[in-house]
Amino acid sequence: MSFTAAEIADRLQGEVLGDPSVVLSGFAPADRARVGDLTFAESGEYLVLAEQGAAAAVIVDLLAVSSVKTLIRVAQPRVAFARALALFFPEPVLPAGIHPSAVVADSASIDPTAHIGPFCVVGEKVHLGARVALHGSNHIGAGCGIGDDSQLFPNATLYPRTQLGQRVRIHAGAVIGSDGYGYVPDSGSHLKIPQVGNVIIGDDAEIGANVTVDRGALGATTIGRGTKIDNLVQIAHNVVIGEHCLVVAQTGIAGSTKLGNYVVLAGQAGIGGHLKLGNHVTVAAQSGVMHNIPDGEKWFGYPAQPDRQTKRQLIAIQHLPELRRRVAELEKTAAKSAVNPPPL
Repeated sequence: MSFTAAEIADRLQGEVLGDPSVVLSGFAPADRARVGDLTFAESGEYLVLAEQGAAAAVIVDLLAVSSVKTLIRVAQPRVAFARALALFFPEPVLPAGIHPSAVVADSASIDPTAHIGPFCVVGEKVHLGARVALHGSNHIGAGCGIGDDSQLFPNATLYPRTQLGQRVRIHAGAVIGSDGYGYVPDSGSHLKIPQVGNVIIGDDAEIGANVTVDRGALGATTIGRGTKIDNLVQIAHNVVIGEHCLVVAQTGIAGSTKLGNYVVLAGQAGIGGHLKLGNHVTVAAQSGVMHNIPDGEKWFGYPAQPDRQTKRQLIAIQHLPELRRRVAELEKTAAKSAVNPPPL
């Protein structure tokens, strides 16, 4: 698929500086671009690299200039980069229909535009909306609903009654709606608490590979609209995650914790149970959160604390060797004074 620089600029709501008729047939990094490729430079350093390469045009910010390359200048280069990639590498459109190896319950409601790939199982009273794609070996439990244009990649599983909004993406190996981890001591053993809730995922959410989202014990575990969850994340029963949150790989969120909107949990963060994290909260990587966090705050450390407090403690720790040395010297001086007191 090819576009002129002018066509790309129009789609990106940008402007061309240079030859608007140059034809662009691919997208590549500056150091690997070939003749006819479009590339991307979000800083002057990367623009210099792009100017030295073979790319025919460069996406840049509104202030960039070049005497050797056609530029497509935009207000937000990284946003434009994402949109341009989608132009050159559109997702494949899967054909409508049901693969012969799939098992689909008679009571399931399947939009005629949906795609059900090989070895899928679709349970009783499942609803699949328009252009839903089950790529293969997906198990969709009874009573699930999947909104228009959503996709489940191979081996993703939905337990019964899971509800997905529109344009949701569930990557390979993810398990949505498995039993919450709920037990109660009973006569020296652990009695399982039945987990009778479900999972609800809002529009435009994305769930990474091998993520597990437990269903609620009572009620729903909820993931809000536009939230993006990285690979290998564990979300426990009755967790509520707000809209447009980012949850990075290997994070764990314990049961009944509530996250506001636009929360960022960096990699390997651990969030205790029954907590509340406000809107626009950021938790740094490998932090352990054991307290509620008000709106807009940044916390890190183990145990996590407000970032300024943790930074002060880390700086103090760096001074401990010198402090220890000084204390040892003072102790020696004091000991000598005790043995040989100064004359009066």
